[in-house]
Amino acid sequence: RLDNNINEEVSIEVFDISKSGLGFHCESALLIGSVYEAYLTLWTKEVIHSFIEIVRIVKQDNTFSYGGIFIGMPEMDMKRIEIYETFETEKGNL
Repeated sequence: RLDNNINEEVSIEVFDISKSGLGFHCESALLIGSVYEAYLTLWTKEVIHSFIEIVRIVKQDNTFSYGGIFIGMPEMDMKRIEIYETFETEKGNL
């Protein structure tokens, strides 16, 4: 977490991603408006370094689902995610 002095690291499971943001599950309680530094690994094993602001929270049983937007992501990384998104869509249509 970057927006305060707490050195907090959490693991997430991404279930949706686009060039503007992502949806993910996490067992930890995060706050709306908090900003996290993230390292996202794509199916090609490429790692994208990003910053995510939490904008949505839904609690389901003991797990939280979150929506986050990317902050200051370079255009090149957005294109990588867009290619991944296109690949996943095409894979689902097979």
